Amino acid sequence: MHPEAHLLWRGRRWTLALLLATLSSMGPFAIDTYLPAFAGIEASLQTTPVQMQQTLAAFLAGFAVMNLFHGALSDSVGRRPVVLGALAVFTLASVGCALSTDIAMLIAFRALQGLSAGGGVVVSRALIRDMFPPDDAQRVMSQVTLFFGVAPAVAPLVGGVLYELLDWRSIFWFLAAVGAVQWAVMWRRLPETLHPSQRQSLALGNLLRGYWQVGASRRFLALAMASAVPFNGMFIYVLASPAWLGGHLGLAPTQFFWFFFLSVAGIMGGAWCSGRLAGRVTLPRQIGFGFTLMAASAVVNLGLNLALPPHAAWALLPVAVYSLGWAMVVPAVTLILLDLVPQRKGMASSVQAFLGATVNALVAGVLVPLVMHSTVTLALASTAVMAVGAVSWLWVRNRLA
Repeated sequence: MHPEAHLLWRGRRWTLALLLATLSSMGPFAIDTYLPAFAGIEASLQTTPVQMQQTLAAFLAGFAVMNLFHGALSDSVGRRPVVLGALAVFTLASVGCALSTDIAMLIAFRALQGLSAGGGVVVSRALIRDMFPPDDAQRVMSQVTLFFGVAPAVAPLVGGVLYELLDWRSIFWFLAAVGAVQWAVMWRRLPETLHPSQRQSLALGNLLRGYWQVGASRRFLALAMASAVPFNGMFIYVLASPAWLGGHLGLAPTQFFWFFFLSVAGIMGGAWCSGRLAGRVTLPRQIGFGFTLMAASAVVNLGLNLALPPHAAWALLPVAVYSLGWAMVVPAVTLILLDLVPQRKGMASSVQAFLGATVNALVAGVLVPLVMHSTVTLALASTAVMAVGAVSWLWVRNRLA
């Protein structure tokens, strides 16, 4: 922790959580806002559904690669410079997306968006642990998740409205404006939480030793997998939403809102529960509750899809319950994970985010195109990734000292 952490933020704790939530939301917002416009972009740029799916994969690949470095940079130069630089690049990349004239250009600028969008997610986790002891840090992370959950619910609605009233390019102009406003707010309000005495050298040898310390820890890697892989049990449906919601369930682009609303309500509910449980229930027990919810909802979802024809009346709710379980898991797992390497919190957050984003990119680019053509295969894939996370947690649970 910063030795003068109590002096860094004079306002209420929830206002800091709101600031960090808006920062963390840039990545999800950049994904969800343009999903309702897939068909329009496809027609405008004369491309295919598979190529459109690659615009998601490119974003997530860029997100994964740069996530490996955002935290290490913030451990050396400070949290503020990394955040401000990432927001500036995100804004310029969004302008490039808006001006794209073919699918290759759009994919390239989506990759640049991804390279910059992870800065907020990575640095905000380290920033919270810089400022708060464990129980308070869990409460703030839960509040961040609570506020953060609003973005995926609002984003597709905003994107759908912009697409219907204007065109798909207006969505990326909107993202550019959001990035510019974010930069101005962070310039004025975001404190520097990394104390000079805690800064790490950017020398190559020191960085390599740090990455080895983090990456060679099987406990760390298992914890990272326990939080990152199960996320895709929900994220598969987000990535496949044009095919799932528009094709299988027959919803219009402006009706995508209901899926995101219910899923985000689940995330916010799980975050609220996590905050309430902080200091009352041990972190491993809370993680166990979350995995139980995810497993139950995944099994029910699979059973319903095997037994019934697709229908929005029942298809959306199991994913929302799954989201609730995941949101209970991730703040607790993240705290345990960051405290494994307290001198390199930024790097630890980077590696966690890198692993998660790598899995997300593989799911977007490989798994989703294979399973999005059937509601049964979507449910099977969701159950499978949940199981991978559950096994990772069960392995590491008894190895935590």
